[in-house]
Amino acid sequence: MGSLTLAEQIYEALIYMYALSLLFYFSDCIRRNAGAKRTGTGFLVVVWALQVFHVILRMLTEGHFPIYTTFDFLFIFSFSIVLMSLVMTRIQRSEFVILLLNVVGFSVTVLNRLWFTAGEISLHNWQTVHGLLIMHITLANLGFAALTVGAVFAMLYLFLHRKLKNKKWNDTVRRLPSLEVIGKYMDGATLIGTPLLGVSIMLAVLSIVAETRWSLLLDLKVIATGLAIAIYVGYFVFKRRKQFSTVIMARWTLIGYGFVIISFLSNAYSAFHRWTGE
Repeated sequence: MGSLTLAEQIYEALIYMYALSLLFYFSDCIRRNAGAKRTGTGFLVVVWALQVFHVILRMLTEGHFPIYTTFDFLFIFSFSIVLMSLVMTRIQRSEFVILLLNVVGFSVTVLNRLWFTAGEISLHNWQTVHGLLIMHITLANLGFAALTVGAVFAMLYLFLHRKLKNKKWNDTVRRLPSLEVIGKYMDGATLIGTPLLGVSIMLAVLSIVAETRWSLLLDLKVIATGLAIAIYVGYFVFKRRKQFSTVIMARWTLIGYGFVIISFLSNAYSAFHRWTGE
């Protein structure tokens, strides 16, 4: 690790701590073990602290809050997942939710290290829409994290519903919240994430208008995100009308999240995210 910067060393350390946290949570989920759960939570706190330290070092190095690159976006996303997981440790029977959330968070953390690099980008070309850009990235990140929580609860709802329907009772089923509680959290997370993502895309459109780059309104990224938001809006419309069962709405949530993932993956082909503002 001698050739790595201090920030990179911290990042690798938090990956190791994250892996240990997952192992202990997985052990607790396989076979109830309060000690393993406490140890996993302890390692998760260490991961959070290392993430904070990493951000501080990046700020001192670059002179601004690291938020503009894909690496930064995914790092803040994983930070949000860890923070929400720590909050959920106060909720009873949340072990499986925390495990699934951090499988996502850990995967993003590792892939971020392998695929992307942390680096400063020039912002002088974005001066006209600098504030809009910051708000867009922040809200998109928070919305992405909230919708991830909603997707995890949707998966748990479908899993538990199938187990109960087939009358397959086991320790896993007993340790999950009730269908009613899971559905409530699924709706709540989706209700938070949808407007956040919606406002973020509105700010992106405003930045395009401010720079009179009208062709970017037809960019793949903008269209894909718009479709994802339309699916989630449809979710709440049908939910309010009570036209479908919660099982159908859980599947709807996962479809919407799939489009959010497609929207993110479209970054590689998006002219909007490659545009320097010139």
